[in-house]
This record gives sequence, structure tokens and C-alpha cells, in this order.
Amino acid sequence: MASKGLTYAEAGVSIEAGDALVRRIAPIAKKTKTAGVLAGVGGFSALFDLKSTGYRDPILVSSTDGVGTKLKIAFMTGIHDTVGIDLVAMGVNDILTQGAAPLFFLDYFVCGKLDVKVAEAVVRGIAAGCRAAGCALIGGETAEHPGDFADGEYDLAGFVVGVLERRKMIDPNKIVPGDVLIGLPSSGLHSNGYSLARKVLLERSGFKMNQWIPEFGRTLAEELLEPTRIYANITRMLFNKFPIKGAAHITGGGISGNLPRVLPPRCRAVIDRQSWPVPAVFTMTQKIGAIAPDEMDRTFNNGLGMIFIVGKKHTDRVLQSVRKLGERCYVIGEIRKGTRSAIIRS
Repeated sequence: MASKGLTYAEAGVSIEAGDALVRRIAPIAKKTKTAGVLAGVGGFSALFDLKSTGYRDPILVSSTDGVGTKLKIAFMTGIHDTVGIDLVAMGVNDILTQGAAPLFFLDYFVCGKLDVKVAEAVVRGIAAGCRAAGCALIGGETAEHPGDFADGEYDLAGFVVGVLERRKMIDPNKIVPGDVLIGLPSSGLHSNGYSLARKVLLERSGFKMNQWIPEFGRTLAEELLEPTRIYANITRMLFNKFPIKGAAHITGGGISGNLPRVLPPRCRAVIDRQSWPVPAVFTMTQKIGAIAPDEMDRTFNNGLGMIFIVGKKHTDRVLQSVRKLGERCYVIGEIRKGTRSAIIRS
């Protein structure tokens, strides 16, 4: 007697679940649609009309990133509607450093077994991030890899494309000694350093996810799941009004690893560690983990998510313009002669 033929579902992949997710995603993505979107979610590829942006000599700017082990917090808590914001933020903030306007975003969601409700929550977060950034969720991919992930776990990757005028491209060689560094606060850990933060705040301290932490003014889970800030509105205003010489997104590698990436060879950034308030999540992590300052500097953002380099004569007006938006900002240091680096002084 012939054995019964196997199905794809019996091998661990549900085509029906994938189709159900696409049906749920389509209206979510539609709410992010912008004028340039000609074809989005549902086809083999997406279409975007670059002429609709109105740029005369457009340069495309792109970035890709993920959320990293922050996803472990989502798995532990069952809260999945914020990590999508993180996914958008990590890529969008990268292209904002060029003064680019985000146009569209694509995501990649991969899991062992597709849970449609979980995946929908993630995509809702992605759409929320896209709305905050002013770009369209134009497409993506969902994949089931049976056996590659523990039950209830998944991974994310995101891809963003933006645009700027060629004449507005940043020239690092215009950065000179005497230029001023202006920092914008982060919303917390953002999406970096979570392997160390979890080691300290969960294992060494013994804190529980639902535990109220007075220093945070909320539970540990709420602190650790705070979404990465998206700096689109501030960045758009600054690049439109002022000759911004450089901008650095402070992600993995911290200030010391990221700021030098935008400096010319013979300039160093000298930063005053006391010039901005450091949120409690960093000071507590450092204290409990007995982490050296240099290790903190190269692992976490320590309270600054974006740093701009501006000419000294523009500093006061930049500060005033940011504060008019109701945002905080800090003069954190200056550019000096020296080998390309970022020196953080206590």
C-alpha cells in the first residue's frame, strides 16, 4: 500500500498562514502610502515614481539594519508591536545623517513557525515607524524556516531608500577645528547593547521583567522595549535651514565608534561627558555591571542618539530652532586638530 504523500504544511510551512498575513498586512501598509508609490504590497516587486519627489538632481541613499537581541525582550514579554518601530528607526536614522528624505521601506520577517497575530503586530509597528519617518511601507518578505528558530521566535531585517539633491551632499572636508558638536537625546538603549544590558539587568541584578524600577519610573520591560527615536522631523528642519557639516547616528559602537565615521582625517571630536544628562538605564547598568567608562562608550549611546556638526556661527540658531520644536539638545563638544577620533573627557 502506497504511503500518504507529505504536504508542505506537514514539513512545517503553512501557505495558508502566509496568505492570511498578506491579507492583514495590505491595509496596514496602505495607510503609509505616499504620492510616489505606484505598486506596493502584494506583487513580486514594488514600484516608486522618483519624479514625484520633485528633486531636480536626485541621489538615492539606502541603508539596511536589524533590531538585534532586543527581540529577546519581545519574546520574553509577548509584546511585539514596538520592535517594528525600532527596525524602521535603525535604517532611517542612518540615511538621515546624509540629510536624505526617506522614501520607502521594506522588511524581512523570518521565523520557524508563522504566528499570524505576532507577525501582524510586528508589521503594525513597522507601519507606525514608517509614518513617523514620512516614508511608505512598500513591500517585504515573510519566510518560515522550520527548525531554525525556537518556538515563538523570529528575526527581522529592514531596508530603506531615501533621496537628496546632489548639490546638498555632505562634504566631510568642510569640517574644521572650532566647529561645534550638538547632541540630541536618545529615548534609552535604542537597539544596541542588549546582550550586555540583559546580562546585567536580568542575570546579575535578578530583576524581573514586570518589576517596577523606581529609577526608571516604570517596569523593566517598559524601559527595555522603549522604541528607538526616529529623528526625521528634526533632521529635515536642520538640513533645510542650516549648512549642517556632518551628522552621526549613535548606534552600536557608541559615540567613540560612530562619530569618527563622519570626520575628515585630520580632525578629532573632543566631548565633555558632563554636558548632557545620562538616563538611569545607563547609569544603573554601569553600576550593577561594574562596567568601565570606555566599555560603556563603545557599547551604548549613553543618552545621545544623534550628533550634528555645525559651524560656530550657526550654533545659537540651531539650538533655538531645535528647542522651538519642543526638543532638547546639548552642546557637547567641539572639533579640534588631531587624528580622526572621538575623545570623551570627564
